Amino acid sequence: MTTALPRAERASRAKVAATRIEAEGVHGVVLGFVDNAGVTRVKAVPVRGLEHAAEWGVGASPCFDSFLVDDSMAAGGGPLGDLRLVPDLAGLVPLAAQPGWAWAPVDRYAQDGTPYPGCQRWFARRMAEAVADRGLEVRAGIEAEWVVDGDGAGPAYGMRRMIGLSDYLRDLLKALAAQELTVLQIHPEYTVGQFEVSVAPSGPVEAADTALLVRTTVQAVSARHGLSASFAPAVAAGGVGNGAHVHLSLLRGGHTLFSGGSGPHGLTREAEAFLAGVLAELPALLALGAPSAASYLRLVPGRWSGPYRCWGLENREAALRLITGSTPEQANAEVKCFDGAANPYLAIGGILAAGLAGLDAAAVLPPEVSEDPATLPGVERLPTDLAGAAEAFRGSEVLKLALGADLHAAVLAVREGEAALFAGRSDEEIIAATRDRY
Repeated sequence: MTTALPRAERASRAKVAATRIEAEGVHGVVLGFVDNAGVTRVKAVPVRGLEHAAEWGVGASPCFDSFLVDDSMAAGGGPLGDLRLVPDLAGLVPLAAQPGWAWAPVDRYAQDGTPYPGCQRWFARRMAEAVADRGLEVRAGIEAEWVVDGDGAGPAYGMRRMIGLSDYLRDLLKALAAQELTVLQIHPEYTVGQFEVSVAPSGPVEAADTALLVRTTVQAVSARHGLSASFAPAVAAGGVGNGAHVHLSLLRGGHTLFSGGSGPHGLTREAEAFLAGVLAELPALLALGAPSAASYLRLVPGRWSGPYRCWGLENREAALRLITGSTPEQANAEVKCFDGAANPYLAIGGILAAGLAGLDAAAVLPPEVSEDPATLPGVERLPTDLAGAAEAFRGSEVLKLALGADLHAAVLAVREGEAALFAGRSDEEIIAATRDRY
């Protein structure tokens, strides 16, 4: 496992970085992390405090592991203890839509300087390293879907909506480019006021970092245009919600394992086993990738949200969609059932853990579903509520082993806490309580 850099080296690098960004007009640095409820939490330091923060960390209570979406706490949360938030300077970037500010993802450490077992980012890193230990590489990306209030009228995917908010979208593209993010596409989505942006894939931890940076940028640009952006899985009762689909490909020696093989649609045996492992764990993975009571207002048939535990080539109702791409190197898989309430480190780390279990078992994919699964008998639905996902998560030995006892227990406590919090609430009440949290 990657070990933490020595404090002196972190401080030296931070001193250089602080000098550079201060010359660019930065006055403060936001230190960002995501709790087990999927809510982005922050602390911030003056730019001249970055060196000390990198060397010694910034204090933050472990109670954040127990926070529910409404800022109450699940069982186990309390006032005792302290952790250190240490910025990862590799992810430090001035924020184009928040002049005078920079942002960095953080790792959480115990007071003695060792990685904190409950840190979700360390979990994702461990899983990425386990993949690398097998001589494999994962490239991943998380799509961002969001809804803005204001003038978001117009048909789905329509030019009218693009025109109405063209200045807003132009400024978003400018901000993302200034932060050295490569945008692949941006477009109006299905529901009123909804948009989607996709950026270039990267390593697993970097993809989760990028997902946070993209959301931060969207929200900041929206605010500058007098808009409010929501990444919540459900924004209107009975409507299409926001997904956060995870795309990934598996490579060896720089070449994809998703084409050129003897398996279905050119999958190699390793790629098939990896995807079969993901498919096998999907009910439990929902507790990581669809972690809100609102997630299950989105995850219903007919909305292309992937509510069925099946796979298929370009099947947008299947939870696991295989994409061959226009060239062999573009082949990838998309986990469609995840949404914007997910902690991206937990989501990606969980997928990798499940895929590795599939590799260990030399798993084989079940028969492909090449039609709308809603029209076929016997196709399994994924859990239809948060309680069901939490129960599947409780029983997953794969995820329990991968997450470790502390992180698994903390996630389970939050899921069960939120299931109880929203039990008996109407769709409208759930949406009202969650729309502005993500």
